[in-house]
Amino acid sequence: MLGINNLTTEIDTESGLIRAVDAVSLTLARGETFALVGESGCGKSMTALSILRLLPESGRVAAGEVSIDNTDLVQLPESRMRDYRGRRISIIFQEPATSLNPVMTVGRQITEVIERHTEVKGEAALAKAVDWLQRVGIPEPQRRVNDYPFQMSGGQKQRVMIAIALAAEPDVVIADEPTTALDVTIQAQILDLLKELQQSQKMAMLLITHDLAIVSQMAHRVALMYAGQIVEVAEAADFFARPRHPYAVNLFDALPDANKRGQRLASIAGSVPALNQTFVGCRFADRCLDASDACLQQAPVLYEPQPGHLVRCFLYENNSIQRTPQLGQEGISSQTSERDAGPTVLELRDYCVWFPIRKGLLQRTIDHVRAVDGVSFSIAAGRTLALVGESGSGKTTVGKALLQLLRNQAHITGSALLRGQPLNTLEGEALRTARRSVQIVFQDPFASLNPRMRVSEILEEGVASLHPEVSATERSQRVASLLEKVGLPVAALQRYPHEFSGGQRQRLAIARALAVEPELIVADEPTSALDVSVQAQILNLFKQLQQELGVAYLFITHNFGVVEYLAHDIAVMKNGKLVEFGTAEQVLNRPQHTYTQTLLNAVPRLARRVAETSVLA
Repeated sequence: MLGINNLTTEIDTESGLIRAVDAVSLTLARGETFALVGESGCGKSMTALSILRLLPESGRVAAGEVSIDNTDLVQLPESRMRDYRGRRISIIFQEPATSLNPVMTVGRQITEVIERHTEVKGEAALAKAVDWLQRVGIPEPQRRVNDYPFQMSGGQKQRVMIAIALAAEPDVVIADEPTTALDVTIQAQILDLLKELQQSQKMAMLLITHDLAIVSQMAHRVALMYAGQIVEVAEAADFFARPRHPYAVNLFDALPDANKRGQRLASIAGSVPALNQTFVGCRFADRCLDASDACLQQAPVLYEPQPGHLVRCFLYENNSIQRTPQLGQEGISSQTSERDAGPTVLELRDYCVWFPIRKGLLQRTIDHVRAVDGVSFSIAAGRTLALVGESGSGKTTVGKALLQLLRNQAHITGSALLRGQPLNTLEGEALRTARRSVQIVFQDPFASLNPRMRVSEILEEGVASLHPEVSATERSQRVASLLEKVGLPVAALQRYPHEFSGGQRQRLAIARALAVEPELIVADEPTSALDVSVQAQILNLFKQLQQELGVAYLFITHNFGVVEYLAHDIAVMKNGKLVEFGTAEQVLNRPQHTYTQTLLNAVPRLARRVAETSVLA
């Protein structure tokens, strides 16, 4: 259906010419799902945009071809390309909230595609749009067809995006991170929907994701991308049973799960190299424990140690399997000891957070949204409580409310006790003093770090405000020590937030929370949308800090792999209420509530990798 041969994409930037996609070749057959995986910055999304010729103004396809039915899309004029884009090949963008037109109804956005690429017009096109909304699972499609994007939830917007992409029944669809940041239940529905539509339409699908569990469920073949190049291609079953490239092996061992509790996750040192340079040797060499002199002096080609399994690594230079690649610098063999639980740090008793609904000229309160309704739990020192549930269940509201960040927005009842001290009644200096003991790591570190302040100012600000007795010299020494603890160089103190990667910014947010030496940290989705290797570094950091300092965590997340690895206790929320509470072992292995069972059943599971070290040694 789709052939890509030596596709090379270049982008002009202030820092030089970036080769975002470098000689990528792959093919998609009818009805096949081909997964393109790798870390952020590897070139996955740029490959998709290159195929559809949706590059930024400074970007261009410098070489190669993209062919459908022996027609090279790269050579087509834009007027003819519009006939292919949407009709023969379409895309489901990563973020539907920014991809849907906010001033057009969802029905009009679907009919626009139908009328542009098919013979169906007018009322018939609208009827077909309603049919597509029904097929993608939107309730009451006859009514919702007239809704605007802002009137729909995140999952519903993603479904509308799918309906738009498939409305003209294309031969090939590109799904770019179609389930990023969705709840596990909605994610399962979206994936089932894509499978069902793919089978009924007989279309080929290029699935772009960094979630290996989703790939193991969906894909027929897999290509692993690193620094603009394909480094491994294989049948999905073979890739998950026997990954060959050192990068692939380390990615698998960086995944958190219950089997790795008490162990450090394997993490990959460094980050994806900048693509505005001329590479001489292997692009993964500076992060690889198997690197030799040859890796630094010349670039490996794709070798074929097994039929249909291609690997860009000198370990397979003679098209034979020499040995298994080594694990990363923090291999899973290193054990960690669990800290004994200490005294209770936080206790919530019948905690309620109600937001007023106001109407009329005088904005009288006519009702309340019960975001949190009668929640009770406690957290002990040195323990991690995972708060899980779907979006809108009230998890983040609990975290913000107990920190007294919602006092002027909501009606709060019940009690939040910090070491027996009621937080709800504290004012002024007393509240400021209490905040020394409890801090928060927000979900989006870029939005919560002041872009106009240097890292040194950001980290010292909390200490200066909450610990005025600490001298300026001591503050500087403390933040420098913290920076080393979270794995960043001291030179980073003079840089601004925009100069860091997402994982590094998350480390800065954690360092800021730790600067005031709290007893409890509320971590709101701290690993959401992070790459596997960066997530492993963050989780190792959380575990290490808990062992060394006895910090308690309220860990808000919908990633059950993280929950299985990190949590001691689990609280499950639905519609503002706590429906299940227990130890991690009890909730994960013997869930009692049907909602908990539904959540766990919806979690995508990675096929267990075959241990073959002794065979290949």
